[in-house]
Amino acid sequence: MNDQLVNNFCEFVKIDSESGDEERFLSYLEALFAREIQAECTRDSYGNLIARVPAKGSGKTEPILLGAHADTVKPGKGIKPVIEDGVIRSAGETILGADDKAGIAEIFEAVRTAARRPPVEIVITRGEEIGLLGAKNLDTALVRAKTGFIVDSDALDTVIIGGPTHISLDIEIIGKSAHAGMEPEKGVSAIRAAAEAITRFPEGRIDAETTANVGTIHGGLIRNGVPEWVTIQAECRSLNDEKARQQAERMHRAFEEAAAAAGAKANVDVNVEYMAFQLSEDDPVVDIAKQAIAAVGLKPKAQVVTGGTDALVLCGKGIKSVVLGDGGRAEHTTDENIAVADMVKATAIIRTILESMA
Repeated sequence: MNDQLVNNFCEFVKIDSESGDEERFLSYLEALFAREIQAECTRDSYGNLIARVPAKGSGKTEPILLGAHADTVKPGKGIKPVIEDGVIRSAGETILGADDKAGIAEIFEAVRTAARRPPVEIVITRGEEIGLLGAKNLDTALVRAKTGFIVDSDALDTVIIGGPTHISLDIEIIGKSAHAGMEPEKGVSAIRAAAEAITRFPEGRIDAETTANVGTIHGGLIRNGVPEWVTIQAECRSLNDEKARQQAERMHRAFEEAAAAAGAKANVDVNVEYMAFQLSEDDPVVDIAKQAIAAVGLKPKAQVVTGGTDALVLCGKGIKSVVLGDGGRAEHTTDENIAVADMVKATAIIRTILESMA
C-alpha cells in the first residue's frame, strides 16, 4: 500500500495545476477514479470534479463527502519530487504540492483499500488557493452527502471545526493629478489620502478572534506627478460575525472620510466572502473524526481557525464538514515536505472513517 500511495502522490505533483490551470490534473483524476474505484464522475459548471463511488460491503445509501482541492500555489510548475530518508520534497525551486495533492492521494488510497465503505462522493475543487472559489461555486444539486471530511490541513491530530467571517474590501481613491515640481498645490494625492485612511483603523491582530489587513496598494504613474488614483485591497476576519462586520464598516468609513478630507473621492466595494460557522465538539461528524484519529494512536483535538477552508463554505451550504490533516509541512514555501509515515497515517484515519460509517 505504501508504494502505491507514494507513487500516486508523486505522479499527482508532477502534473502542473497552479490556480486557474487545474484542467489537465482534474482530467487525470477523472480517468483514474473511474478506472480504479469505479467512480461515476461529473463536473459542475465551475469545473469542480464530483466522483460518486459505490458502497462496498455496506447497506448504507446516504453518501459521505471526502474533499480536497486540485490547485496549488506558485511556484508550482515542473515539480520534481524526491524521497530522502522517508520524506518527500521538491528537487527544485518549486513547492512540493502536498497542499493539497497529499490529501487527494490519501483519499484515493483510503477509498481504494477500505474493507467496507458507504457510498462516497469525492469532491475535488478548483481555485481554493485564490479564495475558496471552487467550494463557493460548487453545484450542491449534484451532491447528496450531508456530512463531509475535507483533507487539507497539516496536523494529523487536529479536527478543524469552524472558521471566521471573512470580508474583503476593494478601494479606489480618485484625487487630482498635477506636476509635482511646478504646481503641486493644484493636485490632490490619492496616495496620501490612502495613507491617512490606513492610520484611522486598527490593523493586524485586533483581538483573539479578529484580524485586519491591508494587503496591496497600487497607484501613481510617474515620480514627478501628484498621483491621481490608487487602488487598495484589504480584508478583515473574525470568528464573531458581528465583530467582522464592525471592523469592515470601520475600514470602509476611514477610506471615505480620509478621501473626503483630502478633497478626493473613495469608491469602496465590500464583499462578505463567507460567514463564521462553528460545529459543536459533540457533533457526530466531529466525534467520528476524533475516534478515527484516536484509532491510529494520536490524541485528537478540535480547533477553530481564522483561515478559510472549503469545509467552512460547505457548512454554509448545508453539508456539515470538518477539516482533517494530510501531514504536509511548510506549505506555500519551497521547503514544503511530507513524511511517508504521515501519509500512511492520514490514509489510515480516512479509511477508519469509511469503515466505521459503512
